[in-house]
Amino acid sequence: MNDSHILKVLIADDEPGMRTGIARSLENLVVTDDHGEDRYTLDINFAGDGLEAQQILDQNHFDLLLLDHGMPGVTGMEILADLQAKKSTTMVVMITAYASLEMAVRATKQGAFDFLAKPFTPRELKEVVEKAASHLIVERTARKLAREKHRVRFEFLSVLAHELKAPLGAVESYLRLLDEGITADDPEATARIIGRSLVRLEGMRKLIYDLLDLTRIESRQKERTLSDVDPALVMGLVVETFQPEADRRGISMEVQCADDTAMKGDHSELEIILNNLVSNAVKYNRDGGHVQIQLASDSETITISVSDTGIGMSKEEVDRLFGEFVRIKNDKTRLIEGSGLGLSIMKRLVHLNGGQISVKSQEDQGTTFTATLSRTGQSNNSASSGETP
Repeated sequence: MNDSHILKVLIADDEPGMRTGIARSLENLVVTDDHGEDRYTLDINFAGDGLEAQQILDQNHFDLLLLDHGMPGVTGMEILADLQAKKSTTMVVMITAYASLEMAVRATKQGAFDFLAKPFTPRELKEVVEKAASHLIVERTARKLAREKHRVRFEFLSVLAHELKAPLGAVESYLRLLDEGITADDPEATARIIGRSLVRLEGMRKLIYDLLDLTRIESRQKERTLSDVDPALVMGLVVETFQPEADRRGISMEVQCADDTAMKGDHSELEIILNNLVSNAVKYNRDGGHVQIQLASDSETITISVSDTGIGMSKEEVDRLFGEFVRIKNDKTRLIEGSGLGLSIMKRLVHLNGGQISVKSQEDQGTTFTATLSRTGQSNNSASSGETP
């Protein structure tokens, strides 16, 4: 269902018949945006002479002004000059019985969008108003997008500053302890401080790399190199990476692979996807838990499913899961490190590979992530994504 919006229109003309005729011609006019998603109707108002028009414009904002050039008292050109001086965003269509090139140039220089020569037909009126309204809609959309872009940038930087503040503060505190010589006679305490600092620095480095990856994907500047890859082989390397941590916590990992899992893909992208899936399954698992990894295939897709027996999530937490800087924070996760960007990046890479990802989870029971990738390694719109085949 299309959203409905209103454009406020002022008809300023000293001829009552002209005001009535214009209103009647425009009363049922509906203008849509370029995508046909939003509908704009007209709220029509009147001014009987230039002075009244000026007073109304001083008290109210109008999107569109249909302005008669030759009104007595305050003329249309004077009103136009006043609007220009006030840097008004009201769009003006000048109506005149004395149409000439000189008049059109003068009106345009003073800020008129278009002009309409009397007498004109209802069709000519509608065409001019539709053109002006469409221009208004484009400008309004551009302003809205600019405000949204500013808001998103502000929120992004605020969250980024928050994510970096804690580890920077921790490293600074550790360095001050070393600088003050408090642990000089305790090599074990010194080693612990250095180790904790390195962990914090590694977390910040990962956050920066994740941000760079996300920026490249979002801006479609990420260069892709598609070649023959086998997710089963990549998964074997990923499992080896997380096996020591799993062994330390008594978490068993089981991998089941179909016979044919070969596909076209970017090796680094596939590694990021699988790293995130296995990392989360281990990280958010309970000690002594289990991770089940399955790779299935058909003629067109590869399906990767990773299940754990960990802390699980509520439905509300699952709904927020793939947002940027989103981390599920509760008593069970407060000691688990993470940037909050891994799943957001993974989702984008899965889509880039022509796939989808889904999550099923139950609190205190575990979570299953299922990612389906196209064997071509490409989405339907990959032609414009900067890929290198």
